[in-house]
Parts: sequence; C-alpha cells; structure tokens
Amino acid sequence: MKKVFIDGSAGTTGLRIRERLAGRNDITLLTLPEELRKEKSARHRMLNESDIAFLCLPDDAAREAVSMIENDRTVVLDTSTAHRTNPAWAYGFPELSETQAAKIAASKRIAVPGCHASGFIALVAPLVAAGMISPALRLTATSLTGYSGGGKKMIADYESESRSSLLDGPRQYALAQKHKHLPEMQAMTGLENAPIFLPIVGDFYSGMEVTVPLFAADLQGTAEDICALYEKTYRGPLVTYVPNEADAEGGFLSAAALSGLDTMHVTVSGNDERILLIARYDNLGKGASGAAIACMNLALGLPMETGLSL
Repeated sequence: MKKVFIDGSAGTTGLRIRERLAGRNDITLLTLPEELRKEKSARHRMLNESDIAFLCLPDDAAREAVSMIENDRTVVLDTSTAHRTNPAWAYGFPELSETQAAKIAASKRIAVPGCHASGFIALVAPLVAAGMISPALRLTATSLTGYSGGGKKMIADYESESRSSLLDGPRQYALAQKHKHLPEMQAMTGLENAPIFLPIVGDFYSGMEVTVPLFAADLQGTAEDICALYEKTYRGPLVTYVPNEADAEGGFLSAAALSGLDTMHVTVSGNDERILLIARYDNLGKGASGAAIACMNLALGLPMETGLSL
C-alpha cells in the first residue's frame, strides 16, 4: 500500500486533499502530530518515507521541501507556483493531450496547476495547438472565484460576523497585472504574450468561472469549429464540453454551479461576431485539490477520477 504525506496539511488545499484521501483504502496517510508539523527533521523523515508527497506550501517552502528529498522514489505533487513553468516538472493538466497525461503518469515531479490558470489553459491551449488562433493574439480573461481561493485569512474575513460591508459586493484584484498565475497561463498555452487578466472574488465559498472573449475575425474557423474541437478534446471524466449550457440556467451561468465537485465544464456562447469561451469548476476541486489527486492517481496507475466527486 502506497504511503502518502501532505506537507502543509493545515492549509485550505492541504485540508481538502486530506479529506478526499481519508476514505480511501488503497493508500496509507502519513501524519505528524501538531507540535511537529513544522519541525524540519520530522518533515524530512516523512518526505523520504512517503511514496507520494503533496506540497501545500508557499513557494520558498516548497522548494526547500523538494531539496530535502534524498531518494529517487518519492513522487512530489507541488500545489504552489514554484515549479509550474519548470520544464523538468510535468504540468499537472492531463487533459491537454494524451502525451501530457503520459508525462504526468511517468514523472516523479508534478506541478499542480493554479486555479485561474486551469480554466484559461483549458479554453485557449487547444485553439493555439490546432492553429485556430495565432500565438501572437493578445487575449483578455475574466475569472470569478469564491473566497475560499484566498485561503484561511480571506475565509475568516468573509465569514466574520463583523466583516466589512466592502465584502458584500464582488471585488476585482491583482490590478497591477502581475498575478502569480500569468506565467503558466502564457507558457502552457503557447501564447507569445500573457493575457490581460481580471480576477474577481465574490461572496460565495467556492466555485470558479473563467471567460475568454474572442472576435470572430481573429479566429481561423467559426464558433462551431471551436465547439467541435472542445467536444473532441474534452470527453470527461473530469473535463467535459457541454453545449448550450446557459440554456439550462435561463441565460445565466453561475460561478458556483460545480461547487464541491472535481469536474470542469467547458462551453461556448456569443454570436457570429463576438465569441465567449467559458470554463466552470470549483476553485478547490479541479482548480486545486481535486486536480492534485487526479495527478496522484495517474502516477499510481489508477483512473484519474478515482476517489473524486464527479
């Protein structure tokens, strides 16, 4: 039975990974007592004893954790931004291609994608790869997210009885256009330029909706061609193309529709001149812990949906 250790299990992502693994009988979950959770020698021992190590840590701490592993056996799944554009690491979005899935399955070092980046890459990467949009095209993206994406402090702020009235409405952030997900959004799509990115946090716990607008004039093909490409590319079990998804919600699309699940829905809206590419998922599911466990499953030779909520 494979031994799994979560380094940083007290954070939001680490807790969700632990919850998902707790009911499984095919792995043994290694844990440290609270008083040793940050003790370097104890972490060193656990990292090297484990077959699978999830790193749910800040970037510098994640790099330090990797340096502490002294064997060639432990598979590392890093949920930080530290290694996402490192070519020596497998980028943990298997739906990009069969080659990508195989790379993840064979790798000992896997970088779990960022939440916002997951939707953007799902929408844009196939179009660039198919030659339907130019890598030189300058794109914009809007992402609506639940407040759990901000971690424990933001969760506490939103759930406080004395919270600020400013939290009652959606809040745009990363206004300086230096969001930490931008490097992977560019690198993993093959774009020559990072997009103009507008992340917005709302007063709901979890869920995410990423929208990329396109002018039809910038597209080699039609909206119907995009739909056909997505239908061919995203057949599940975790990422699925869903046609005319807004029809089921009376013309609206809720960012919280897939809250609590580990799946992603990709759809296309708009008209003959202006097209909207939309991905919906849970920022803590396919955007974080669910994606990490799917990568672990591949590394263990299991179906990637094993133990996940579909």
